[in-house]
Amino acid sequence: MISIDADSPVPPFEQVRTTLAQQMADRTLPVGTRLPTVRALAADLGIAVNTVARAYRELEAAGLVETRGRAGTFVSAAGDQRLSLAQDAASTFADTVRALGIGRTEALEIVSAALR
Repeated sequence: MISIDADSPVPPFEQVRTTLAQQMADRTLPVGTRLPTVRALAADLGIAVNTVARAYRELEAAGLVETRGRAGTFVSAAGDQRLSLAQDAASTFADTVRALGIGRTEALEIVSAALR
């Protein structure tokens, strides 16, 4: 499921957050899936509880998960909406660059620069 690379310059909480977000995006973790408790995941990964808690907080702030009190943390349907909004924005961008006569390569360079 998740592995932590202790030699990576990427902080462990970010490795956890990114891995879970990717699994949600590729539907390995579908909407409604209950995530392991913070303590259980921290123990499985051999990292501090606060590290996993931070990753979960950031996922919740992004709308990818929702915490239901003692019931646990679940993959949120809002993640699907986020993806849909991004696809709509990409489609609008594609229509705009086509109308302006901008080619694919230049359009991708514009997007890459904007994401930096």
